[in-house]
Amino acid sequence: MVIPAKALPAAKSRLLPALTDPAAHRALVLAIREDTLAAARGASAVARVLLAVDQPQGAPEGVRELVQSRPGLNAALAEAAEHAATTWPEDGVAALVGDLPALQPAELAAALDAAAAHARSFVPDAAGTGTTLLAARPGHALAPSFGAGSAARHRLDAFELPAGAGLRHDVDTAQDLISAGRLTLGPATAGVLAGVSVTVRSP
Repeated sequence: MVIPAKALPAAKSRLLPALTDPAAHRALVLAIREDTLAAARGASAVARVLLAVDQPQGAPEGVRELVQSRPGLNAALAEAAEHAATTWPEDGVAALVGDLPALQPAELAAALDAAAAHARSFVPDAAGTGTTLLAARPGHALAPSFGAGSAARHRLDAFELPAGAGLRHDVDTAQDLISAGRLTLGPATAGVLAGVSVTVRSP
């Protein structure tokens, strides 16, 4: 399982206006990442977690870290996927966004079990336009194309998987955070939100 993690303060910059101060932003971003990693590590179908980072950050225990040599999210994911496929050729590779605070291990395990039947597959986000998970079986390139409109691009040559709500609710904005908060948030995210206020500002 490959998960991207941009270094702070650049990570999740669109959440900054909704929070009280930069310290709250940092705490929230790290908490969301912590809950996402915990869910990934707890999923039965995940053999290992590889964090694809733009600069060294110090991965938590049980997580490997790979510093990207090529700029951009998709380049980082492709590089990490190539590394994983070379190092563990008998395993499939999946890329998971790192901002899923309500992700449950069972949801991820179910999606990956379903993905095993397809050369490439993906899970769209709650809006149906983005992608939260992209998977490839052994011998098939991951070929990530994340970003705005990614679901339509992945749908061209990858199977669309059913998925639980926690796997589909990624967080980029304050409204995303509020939507995810209607689900069961991970303990780290819930703990941070208990002590800060989130303001949704008009565009």
